[in-house]
Amino acid sequence: MSQTGATPVNCTPASQRAPLRLASLLACGSILAGVPTLADAQSQPAPQPAAPAAQPAPAPAPAPAPRANTIRTITVVGAERLEPTTILSYVRLRVGQEYTAAAADEAIKDLGATELFANSSIRNDNGNVVITVTENPVINRIVLEGNKRLKNDKIVPEIKLAPRQIFTRSKVRADVARIIELYKRQGRFAAKVEPKLVQLPQNRVDIVFEISEGPKSKVRQINILGNEKFSDGELRGEMVTKQSRLTSFFSSNTSYDPDRLAFDQQKLRQFYLTEGYADFRVVSAVAELTPDQKDFIITYVVEEGERYNFGEVKVDSQLRDFDSEVMSTQLPMKEGDFYNAKTVEDTVEQLTELAGRYGYAFADVQPRFKRDPDTRKMNVTFILREAPRVYVERVDINGNTLTQDKVVRREFRLAEGDAFNSLAVQRTNARVNSLAYFQENFEVKQVEGSAPDRIILEANVEEKPTGELQFSAGFSSIEQFILAGSIRQRNFRGRGQTIGLSVNYSQFSRSAQVSFSDPYVFDRNISGGIDIYRRDFNSFNFTGNDRNTTFQQATTGFSMRAGVPLTEYMALIGSYTLNYDDVSLDESLFFSDLNGDGTTECDPLRAGRFLCDSIGKRLSSIVGLSLNYNSLNSRIRPSRGKTISLSSEFAGLGGDVRYVRFRGRAQQFWNVGNSGFIFSVLAEGGTIIPLQDRPGAGVDDVLLTDRFFLGEPQFRGFAIRGVGPRILTQQSILNAVGQPVLDANGNPTYVTQRNQVRDDAIGGRNYYLGRAELEIPLGSGARELGLRPSIWADVGALWGVETPVLTVNPAGNQQRNADGQLLYSIVATGVVTTAATQPDGTVNARLIVPGTNIRELFLGNSPSPRITAGIGVNWNSPFGPFRIDFAQTIRKVEGDDERRFTFNVGTQF
Repeated sequence: MSQTGATPVNCTPASQRAPLRLASLLACGSILAGVPTLADAQSQPAPQPAAPAAQPAPAPAPAPAPRANTIRTITVVGAERLEPTTILSYVRLRVGQEYTAAAADEAIKDLGATELFANSSIRNDNGNVVITVTENPVINRIVLEGNKRLKNDKIVPEIKLAPRQIFTRSKVRADVARIIELYKRQGRFAAKVEPKLVQLPQNRVDIVFEISEGPKSKVRQINILGNEKFSDGELRGEMVTKQSRLTSFFSSNTSYDPDRLAFDQQKLRQFYLTEGYADFRVVSAVAELTPDQKDFIITYVVEEGERYNFGEVKVDSQLRDFDSEVMSTQLPMKEGDFYNAKTVEDTVEQLTELAGRYGYAFADVQPRFKRDPDTRKMNVTFILREAPRVYVERVDINGNTLTQDKVVRREFRLAEGDAFNSLAVQRTNARVNSLAYFQENFEVKQVEGSAPDRIILEANVEEKPTGELQFSAGFSSIEQFILAGSIRQRNFRGRGQTIGLSVNYSQFSRSAQVSFSDPYVFDRNISGGIDIYRRDFNSFNFTGNDRNTTFQQATTGFSMRAGVPLTEYMALIGSYTLNYDDVSLDESLFFSDLNGDGTTECDPLRAGRFLCDSIGKRLSSIVGLSLNYNSLNSRIRPSRGKTISLSSEFAGLGGDVRYVRFRGRAQQFWNVGNSGFIFSVLAEGGTIIPLQDRPGAGVDDVLLTDRFFLGEPQFRGFAIRGVGPRILTQQSILNAVGQPVLDANGNPTYVTQRNQVRDDAIGGRNYYLGRAELEIPLGSGARELGLRPSIWADVGALWGVETPVLTVNPAGNQQRNADGQLLYSIVATGVVTTAATQPDGTVNARLIVPGTNIRELFLGNSPSPRITAGIGVNWNSPFGPFRIDFAQTIRKVEGDDERRFTFNVGTQF
C-alpha cells in the first residue's frame, strides 16, 4: 500500500529481489508498522464484559488483515516426471506459515540435497509462493571410449552411474575419479578421463567417458641408501617391484604400485631378519615421478643395525604329551647360529603341527624373545600353552550345488567323533583338491564347536566346470596335420564318476574310445572302470607324390579294471584286456603268385619280410596287475609329492599270443623355495619277454602289434612312433627308359628324401624315458592371463627287436628273395623261381622288373639315448586350456623322425 503522492516502494522479500537501500527499508518499516500480524492478534487482551445497558454498546472491531509474508498458496512450476506433491514433500514450506528469506534458502538447500534437480528457485508474490524447478535428466546409457588396456567389464562394475538413473554432476565426478584410480592400479598415472553429455529428447542424456590411457608408468630406478652389508642388487632381488629393463619385458612388476611399495618394505625387513639383523628398519620409502612425468624413481633409506646370534633356545611345554627338555634338543636352531626369523616362524608351525597330530587342534605356540644388545644374543623360548584334546564334532559341506555331499565327505580323513589330527586335515585338503571339482587351493576350515574340546570341520567349496572338451593338433612333414578331439565329464551327475569319448584322426592313425570309471563302486572303497575302443593304424610309402598304404592294423577290444587301497597312498589294481587284432596288406600291391598255382601270398620283395610275418588275425587275452603309490597334492596341477607305478601283464590266458610285459614309472614334484618355480622329474621304462617261439630267420618272437612304441606325445621332439627300430624302403631312381640310374661306382642310386620313402616303425622289446621340467612363474599380469611357461628336456630310447631279413638288390637289376637267392622267371609261364634252369635244362630268365628295384634299411635299433630340449607354454585361454611346445633335437640315431612344433587346445563346460 502507498499514500497519495508518495513514491512507491518495492517491499518484496529480500530473497526475491535486489537488496533495498536503507531509506527504502525504513519506508517499508513505516508502512508495515500499522498492519497487525497473527501474533499481534493473539496478544490482544481478552474482551471485557459488556457495559451496563445504560451505556451504548461499542462498534465491533474490524477483522485483522493478513500480513503480506503469510504463505497463502504454494505452486510448483517445471515438474515433468515428478508430481508437484512429491516435490512439496521435499521442502518445509507450508500454507499459513510466515515466508522468510531464511525459509526460502532452506527450501532451496532441501531441493538440492535430493540431487533430482539441476536448478531451482522460489518466488513470493504477496503470499503466493512459486517454486520453479529444472529436473536433472535421466541417463539413457553409459559409453566408454578410448579404453584399450582396461576393457569395459573391468570398468563398468566400478561405475556408480547406470542407465535409468538420475544424472548428477557429483556422481559423474566420483566416477571419473574411480576410473582414474583403476588406471593408477595398472601403473598408468597419466590417464585422463573427460566426461561428456549428449542431450536426447524427453530430458534424457548419454554419458560418454572419453579416456586417454597414457603410457604405463614404469619404475626406472630403485635406489637404496644406508645398506652396507648387502649390495643394491641383492636387495632389489628380494623385492617384488623390479626396475624396467629390456629383460623384464614379460613382467608386470616393473609398473609402479603404492601397495607393492609397502609390500617391498616388508620383504626387505623379512630378508634382514632372516640374516640376523633384528634391529633393521626402513627409515623412509619415497616414490618420485621423473621430470618427463613418465616413470618413477623409488628411494629407500634403511638402517641395518647389528647382526645377532641365537642365544639360549628352548621349549617350555605345558602339554602333558610333550617333554620340554627332549623337544629343546630337537629344535633346528642352536646357540651360536646367526639369528633367523624365518627359522623361528617355521619352528612355530612345526610345533603347532606336531601338537595337532596329537589332537590339540588349538594349541597355542608363542615364541618369547629376550634380546641382549651388549652380546648381540637373541634368546628364544617356545611356549606351548595348555590346551584340551579336541574331537571332531561335525563335518559340514557347504556350497556344493551339483556335487553330492558323499563325494566330498568320503575324501575326508576324519569323521565325526574322531580325535583331531592336523596331518589328516592336510591329507583331506590334498584329496579334495585332487578331485579338481572345486576352487584351487581349497582348505578345510576349522571352527570351534559347542565345547572347548569340540571342533567343526567346514568344507566351503566353490564348484567349477568339470566337463572338458579338448581339441589338439600337430604337424609333421609326413602326415601333415594330426587332429584329436575328446569330451569328458569328470563329475558325471555329481557322483564323482568319469565318462568320456575320444576320437583321433591323422593320415597315420585313427582311434575312438568310450570310457567310464567310478572311484567308489557301489559307495564302497573300490575303484572300477571299463574302456571300449577301436584303433586303426597304417603305414605308407610314396611313389613320386602318390601315397600308398603298406599295412593296416585294426585293434578292437575292451579293458576292465578294479582297484582297492592298501594304505592312504598306495593301491593295488587288477585288469583284464581282450583285443582282436587284424593286420593286413594291400593285396594288389604286396601279394604275388609265388608258387605258380594261382594263389597269391605276401611277397617279401614288395612288402618286406617283417610285414609278411605280421599279417593275420589274432586274439589277445591279457591279465594285468599294478601297484600304485600317489602322494601328489593335486592330480590336475601338482606342485609337490610323487607317484610310483609298477605293473605287469601276462598274455596267454587263452588267445593266440603269449608274453609277459613289465613296466615301471616314477615322477616327483618339488616347490623350489617360495619363488613359485615347480621342478619335476620323470623316469619310466618297460620290457616284454616272449613265451612262444615263432619259426623263421629274422622273425621276432614278439608280434609287431604287442611291442613298445615311442614318440609323440610321450617323447616331445619326435613324431608319433618316431623313435626306435624302423625300416626305410627306398626305390631306385630310374632314367627315361626305366633303367636304374647308376652312381660313379656303378651302383644304383636311391630316393632318400624322407617324404618319398616308406617308413615303417616296427617297435621294440625295451624302452626307457626320462624327463626334467621346470615351470617358470611370471608376474601377476601374466598369472592373470593364465600363462605358465616351462623349460624341459627329454631323454629316451627304444630297442631290442630281432634284426629282420631284408630284401636286397645290390646290382640294381637283380631280384632276390628273403634269403638273398637270385630270382628267375619261367619264360613260358612267368612263374617266379629260384632255379636257374628247368629240369629239362631250359635256362630261366633273370627276373628283372623295371621300376621295382628297392633297397631296405634297418635303422634305430639302439639303446643309445635320444635327447631333446625345448620350451613350452600352458595358457588358460578364454576358449580353453592351450599348450604349445617348441623342441630342439640334441641327440638322435639315424632313422629317427623329428618334430619341432606341437600344440593342444581345449575348453571346459
